[in-house]
Parts: sequence; structure tokens; C-alpha cells
Amino acid sequence: MRLMISGGGTGGHIYPALALIEELRKVDPNAEVLYVGSTRGLEKDIVPKHNIAFEELEIQGFKRSLSLYNVKTVSLFLKSLHKSKKLIKKFKPDIVIGTGGYVSGAVVYAASQMKIPTMIHEQNSVVGLTNRFLSKHVDKIAVGFEDAISQFPEKKTVYTGNPRAQQVANLKSDFSWDQYGLKNDVPTLLIFGGSQGALKINKVVCESIRQYNEKNYQVVFVTGKKRYDDVMEQLKGQTINDNVVIKDYIADMPNVLPKVDAIVGRAGATSLAEITALGIPSVLIPSPYVTADHQTKNALSLVKNDAALIITENDLNAKTLIENSDFIMNDKAKRDEMAENSRKMGCRDAASRLLEVAKSICR
Repeated sequence: MRLMISGGGTGGHIYPALALIEELRKVDPNAEVLYVGSTRGLEKDIVPKHNIAFEELEIQGFKRSLSLYNVKTVSLFLKSLHKSKKLIKKFKPDIVIGTGGYVSGAVVYAASQMKIPTMIHEQNSVVGLTNRFLSKHVDKIAVGFEDAISQFPEKKTVYTGNPRAQQVANLKSDFSWDQYGLKNDVPTLLIFGGSQGALKINKVVCESIRQYNEKNYQVVFVTGKKRYDDVMEQLKGQTINDNVVIKDYIADMPNVLPKVDAIVGRAGATSLAEITALGIPSVLIPSPYVTADHQTKNALSLVKNDAALIITENDLNAKTLIENSDFIMNDKAKRDEMAENSRKMGCRDAASRLLEVAKSICR
């Protein structure tokens, strides 16, 4: 197979694409892959490290207001459309797949105009602007949440789950908590606001450290690289007991997650794919700063299946954080029940499913 794939801006669009590429290379070692990303997104730094051919487009998203910015956006889109067609003619893909982000709009739309088989993957429970536009032009639509099916044309749409889930589920972890000075036989709570950290979560965790110090479970608090110094300044002069570890970043998170008993964190689609694949109960604090409040809707899909608890950012404080942490961590039976419910929601063959859908429309 000759696969052209495009997705960018955030890890939520990039990592599902990488997981699909990994699965393709397993089943077809001779496959040729070209990843098309943007000059602005994280993909330009992440993708080439995986030995994947990479091309970039200068493109930007629309603002929801009339402005000269949007005039430039249209101009860049048209230029990207032209460059995408040149890349397609040169690479000759069997299929073009978009995993979200505005860069995928130009690439997939160009392919559809050239009558190349096309497919998109929507990770979230609420459809993004780019995928809503592309849904009218592609041959197939794959979704990571069943709640998204009704937002697309029924005949084109199929539930596959998020390919990142399969990648994480198949990883054999050799991680041990003693690497962090913790114990392997004590339940461990991971608090993680994303790779950049989350300001409100960090602030409330700092306010809760004295209480976490007294717990009979362990806490690993990941601040985000850019926020670590600020967190340590907030905690200056406070005692941090041996059951609490503060890290700026965990580079090998997929290796650590299988050893985690519960998670406090955001509700991005990729994060939820990972924790359901592994069957980890969670306390979800959806980011209120995302389009269409899609993280809240992502989180509620777990909450309604009793796989997670939810705290809105407005309701987040030391009292609600500790109460929800204790609810899971101090009741093993409840934690095990939530873990099983989480695991039932996991789609551990998502990459294989997505690849089969892709093969079904290749000519």
C-alpha cells in the first residue's frame, strides 16, 4: 500500500496517525508512507523521528470572526491545495487519510478532487470543523467515539476506535515504581494535565499536597515542563512526603501507564483511548478551552459507563480533588469495578480495524 496521511497541530491528531502507520508497517513491510503536516504544528518535530517521509504545508485555521487573518487563511489554503495536488501526483498514493487539524483539510480535499480514495478519522465525540467539511467529500469516515456516528452521513461512517489504543495495549511494560523511589505494592495515582501541564490543575494539586502526604496511596504529579519551576516555587517550604513524587515530564508515558491504578487528568481523545485500552479508572477534568467543549462530551462517555468521575474546572478545588481521589484510591472494590468498565470501553484492535476500512476502499 502507498499511504498518504495528514494530521497535525496537536498530539491528538498526530499519534493516531503514527499508530496506524505502525500497524501498516507490521502487516505490510513494503508499504510506502508520506506524511503531510503543517509548518506550525508539532508534527514537523515528531513525525521524522519515526523514519517517515514528511512534507509540510504553510496553512492556518479560520478564526470565527471577519478579519484580514481569514483572507490570509483562504490564500494559504488555496496554495496548500495546489501543493497537495503536486505531492499526490508525485507520490501516487493508493489512499489518502486525514486524522484532523486544518492541514488535513487541504490534503484530503485535494485527493478527493483527484478521485483518489479518501478517508478521515475523527477522534473526538464532537466533530471538528475540518472533518465536518471533509465528510461531504471522502469515501469513508472512521470515528473513535460511538457518539460521533450520528454527526456524519450514516452510510459512510464506521466505528473503529482510536488506533492509539492498540499501540498502548500491545506494549509490554518493564517499568517499576522504584525508579521513582516509590513502592510497587502500593496503589498509585497519576495526576497529569498534559505535556504542557494545566495551570488550574497544578494550582489545586499544590494546595492539596499536605493532604496527599497523609494518604496510604502514592501520588505521581506531572506538572508539564514549562510549569515545573512555578509549581516548585508554590511548594517552597512545604514538606513533601515519600509517597508523593513530582515530575516535570514523563517521556515514556506508555511504559508507565500499565503500572498506574488511577489517573487524574484531562479528557482528550487520545488520553481516553489509552486509559480505556488499559482499563484505568479516572477522575477527568475536561479542558474548558477547546472547541465545542468536546472534552466534556468525551469525558461523559466514560462517566455514563461508570468508568470515570468528572470534575468541571469551575468546581475544581482541593476539597473536590481529594474527595474524588479518595473515592477511587481508598476503595479497591470500586476501583476494580471502574477499571473493568473502562476496559470494556477500550478498543484494543482499533488500528487493525482502521486499516481494514482503508483497504476496503483502495482500488
